[in-house]
Amino acid sequence: MDDKRNLIAAILLSVAILIGWNFVAERFFPTPDQPDVTRTVAGANGAPSTAPAAQGQPSALPAPTAAAPAAAPAPQAIRPVDVVLAEGQRIPIETPAIRGSINLVGARIDDVTLTKYRQTIKKDSPAVRLFAPGGTPAAYFASLGWAAQGVQVPGANSVWTATGAKLTPTTPVTLSWANGTGQSFRIEYSIDANYLITAKQTVVNSGTAPVSLNSFALIDRLGKPTDPHEVDSWTIHVGPTGYLDGKSVFDVDYDDVEEAANRTVRYNAAGWLGFTDKYWLAAIVPAKGERVTAAISSPAANNYQTLFARDFTAVAPGQQLTTTSRIFAGAKEVEILETYQNDQGITRLSNAIDWGWFEFFEVPIFKLLHWLFEKVGNFGLAIMALTLIIRLLMFPIANKQFASMAQMRVVQPKMKALQDRYKDDKPKMQQELMKLYKDEKINPLAGCLPILIQIPIFYALYKVLMLAIEMRHQPFYLWIKDLSAPDPLHILNLFGLLPFTPPSILAIGLLAVILGVTMWLQFRLNPAPADPVQAQVFKIMPWLFMFIMAPFAAGLLLYWITNNILSIGQQQWMYRKFPALKAAPAK
Repeated sequence: MDDKRNLIAAILLSVAILIGWNFVAERFFPTPDQPDVTRTVAGANGAPSTAPAAQGQPSALPAPTAAAPAAAPAPQAIRPVDVVLAEGQRIPIETPAIRGSINLVGARIDDVTLTKYRQTIKKDSPAVRLFAPGGTPAAYFASLGWAAQGVQVPGANSVWTATGAKLTPTTPVTLSWANGTGQSFRIEYSIDANYLITAKQTVVNSGTAPVSLNSFALIDRLGKPTDPHEVDSWTIHVGPTGYLDGKSVFDVDYDDVEEAANRTVRYNAAGWLGFTDKYWLAAIVPAKGERVTAAISSPAANNYQTLFARDFTAVAPGQQLTTTSRIFAGAKEVEILETYQNDQGITRLSNAIDWGWFEFFEVPIFKLLHWLFEKVGNFGLAIMALTLIIRLLMFPIANKQFASMAQMRVVQPKMKALQDRYKDDKPKMQQELMKLYKDEKINPLAGCLPILIQIPIFYALYKVLMLAIEMRHQPFYLWIKDLSAPDPLHILNLFGLLPFTPPSILAIGLLAVILGVTMWLQFRLNPAPADPVQAQVFKIMPWLFMFIMAPFAAGLLLYWITNNILSIGQQQWMYRKFPALKAAPAK
């Protein structure tokens, strides 16, 4: 009867854990069902048939309010990107990392593709598109401009004249525009070999009176991300971000902006700001140490904008004023972000990757993993090597764990005698057990320490697999084509032969089965717990973990399987060192 009760208790506990974990995983450990697919970064599904009339116009400039440079354009019909790009006047952009163009209408950087990254895991897949021009379903672009009092400044419809045929790391391009009343404007664009564009804005006052104006930079985006990989969650921030008012901003999302007063969140200082997706970033950056004000706003429904602006300045006749802005448009590669942060003085740019509270631990894990990848050439093998290194570092702790287990095994008959003697007096039983542990110098929690240490390592690896662009679309061997996505072969649909995708809680793949089997073997080598309920739970736990771990990224399962295999080998070695572990306890 007791055995049945113990079994029922163990099953109910396991079911509660499984259901509870499914809720926790969806909230705190979101893992998309399929490998990342990024065609255009901004939202495209369900796009309206027309774009907002004022898209690209600065919506949150500081006072004094400037007169509009021109009438707001009429709403644009939404058309395919290729059609819009083909009909414009453009200057090509070409670097080892990006391809695109500058639109001479409005001087916008509205065409950027990331040549190192494919949209899907297929080898012939096109490059990821970050920026797209206005009037397209995923319009997303950077723009520079001026606001002034009493004089005309270039606007969204102004046509600029270019000096230079192509923007490359060795060939800058200068755009020019004049208002016909004595003021001329220039934007000198230069670009490095990665993702940073530098723009020098110059206004020359050749008129007879001083003019008061300011310059600004903005990122404009139509639509929220629609891909399931780009969902803002408790562990991964997607949306407006930046280093604003002296801190990294992760607590403002698209809904917060829409619900703010005047649909605008304002800041008194900015190191940089823009929009972050899981793998991509578009940001505007003032000159190092420059004082600017900033805002995150929603000029219209489904339209979002980040902007910084300088104070108004008087430019006397015969004088000119130059300001420098920078635009980041690219992938959130850890090394590149850190280089810009350290060498270009862009404060906390590396925080564009939402490492969270455990950045101090996650970044070293990533750097070690990436170094191993450079040595072995495969991220799966690098994960296995990382696991081996972690096991070697934890070897002294494992020694203590096994020594404690050996002592527990030796005193097990005494524990059983105490449990039988005081079975009707639970407090007295616990008191006598604690005394036994003290007399025998046993720490019953020593066996839990390695498991507790595994938790931050597991979480760090989860964040690395989910956030690091370096892990995106990285294959292992055989059927594992992307270690940052779950195992694609599911037993329930006969490995894809049946035309349906199992729900995540039932999506048991081959890696999950291997994990369950290796954990079962590992538990079989452990001494049986004295508590009958514990014993039943330990029998069920490997198969419970099989369900729990199945929806996670294949790289995480590979780490856990490797860890289990190394643990089994270490246990066998320890059994030779501590024979009492394997010897049956005396009756």
